[in-house]
Amino acid sequence: MLRRDFIALLGGATAWPLGVRAQSMPVIGFLNSASARGFGRLLSAFREGLKESGYVEGVNVALEYRWAEGNYDRLRAMAADLVRRRVDLIAATGGSVSARAAKAETSTTSIVFAIGFDPVQLGLVASFNRPGGNATGVTLYTKELIGKRLELLRELMSGTSQIAMLVNPIGLAAELEVADMEAVARAAGLHLIVLKAKDETEFEAAFASAVQQKAGAMLVSADPFFTDRREQIVALAARHAMPAAYPWRVYAEAGGLMSYGTNLSWAYRQIGDYAGRILKGAKPGELPVQLPTTFDLVINRRAVRALGITVPRIILAGAEVIE
Repeated sequence: MLRRDFIALLGGATAWPLGVRAQSMPVIGFLNSASARGFGRLLSAFREGLKESGYVEGVNVALEYRWAEGNYDRLRAMAADLVRRRVDLIAATGGSVSARAAKAETSTTSIVFAIGFDPVQLGLVASFNRPGGNATGVTLYTKELIGKRLELLRELMSGTSQIAMLVNPIGLAAELEVADMEAVARAAGLHLIVLKAKDETEFEAAFASAVQQKAGAMLVSADPFFTDRREQIVALAARHAMPAAYPWRVYAEAGGLMSYGTNLSWAYRQIGDYAGRILKGAKPGELPVQLPTTFDLVINRRAVRALGITVPRIILAGAEVIE
């Protein structure tokens, strides 16, 4: 065989049929609610975690990708397909919707997840320390941190009495976040305006509604579809001069004003490492669900200047400021 032909064959290994690859290496089903475009960096972090456990894609492990592109109702069928193909493990990523879909389709195939909410409450595990069953992973404290994001936004925009909240009505994040946020807003003497967008065609109308209802600032839900479309959301916030607080630093890196939350790359490295350990024989039910110990507050200086606002020293003291 010519050298160039051999290299071409090796480069196309990840496109081989599942059955062929499975003869020589374990297979991970990578199930994600969003798209490869929006989650490329996090996929790289997952691969880094796998490498720490001794696994390299295309060398001694194969990945089968399933991207729902924001169509959450496709996840169950995708998870069922991976189970039917007898993958060795499912990495359920892109939020709790993926983890719940995978868990609904199998009680035997190992699952690692990165989710924003309590996995016990969602029925994914029996407990944090001893998950039991076939699933474990990382939880990101999404619901618990949304009140802190509101507090930071209120300090930043001290004269604001009305806060908008952008949610995806078909996502789990909206169901779990809105009730808590309404209670927090009431306690703070603020009026919460809930705006819904289930696809990218509804973002413009949501922002226009926020302006029409005189919202002084906006919170963006930790919905994975929003994370996938973060550049569009950040651009609309800039166009409408809407100060906004986001759940992940990738928004601030895309030009968003402020983010506060868990480092997503850390979470994806952790589940990559867990995936590798499970492939080596560890049982998911015996691997504790991991919790973050640090949180990132990121301020985008360019967005601050564009909005013409002054960031209080108390916020700057604990923030990473980027351009």
